[in-house]
Amino acid sequence: MADWLISALVMVMVFAAVVLVVMAMAPLFAKRVDLDARLSGVRQAAVQSNNTLRTDDHASPWAKLIAAVERRGLSLTDSKGDALAQRLMLAGFEQPWAVRAFVLARTVLTLAIPTLVVLVIAATGAWPTPSKLYMIILGAAVFGLYLPNLIVDSRGSNRKEEILNGFPDTLDLMLVCVEAGLGIDASFSRVGAEIVGSHPLLADLFATASLELRAGRSREQALRTLATRTAVPEIGTFVTLIIQSDKLGASIGQALKIYASEMREARRMRAEEKAMRIPVLLSVPLVCFLLPVMVSVLMLPAAIQMKHGMAKANASAPK
Repeated sequence: MADWLISALVMVMVFAAVVLVVMAMAPLFAKRVDLDARLSGVRQAAVQSNNTLRTDDHASPWAKLIAAVERRGLSLTDSKGDALAQRLMLAGFEQPWAVRAFVLARTVLTLAIPTLVVLVIAATGAWPTPSKLYMIILGAAVFGLYLPNLIVDSRGSNRKEEILNGFPDTLDLMLVCVEAGLGIDASFSRVGAEIVGSHPLLADLFATASLELRAGRSREQALRTLATRTAVPEIGTFVTLIIQSDKLGASIGQALKIYASEMREARRMRAEEKAMRIPVLLSVPLVCFLLPVMVSVLMLPAAIQMKHGMAKANASAPK
């Protein structure tokens, strides 16, 4: 009876820890507002508030959860708040409470993962020595401390790659809009509305820049904000190209045509580079797994024949 009660208690504690981890990480992975609905609003209204671009983040359940945690005395501020906010923005987490959610998730994981490890060890009954247990708990705590950073960095890298892959198509569409007679401001709005299905991330960025332009921000400020929000060198070059062409009175259409061609060539070269890396990457599993099997298959008949030959020689030898 006691063993059954202990097992049930351990299962309840594991379930509670998992629920706590999920609740802590959920704010960072909250779904963004539907792009179709937002961009349809861009097409319908000439001037909109930034509240149409994003939902009221302060009214979300996770923002209320963070506020409730802070009211109970837990500080969720970070000593490097500005740098952390920039990293989270580059990863796509632009909510006002993203930094506090990150700190909360990091704190919870630092405590929850070692707790889960101890509970698993207690459930299995395979207790290590105190020194090994200390090292295991310390390693689990360090893993929980750095896991949110790994997730944010991975998502930021994937986001940059998605922007790079879709940027040449976006430039081509923007070139078509400019050559059709649309201005830069109208081209941003049109491109943002057209690429929702193929490149939703770029559609979001261009829609944001379009709304900032309509809200009264200067073109240079809106474009530089776009470059800061992505931190992609190609986007920064594109922004500089538009700003300098606008200031110097050069043909934006011609500049876009040349730059779009360069971006397509760069994308083709990246694809070729990845294709050329495949044989090198395949050589590692081939050497580690396939080569030993082939050597064993080739050597096994010879080893069997040698064994039989030695057995016959021993049998025919005079005793």
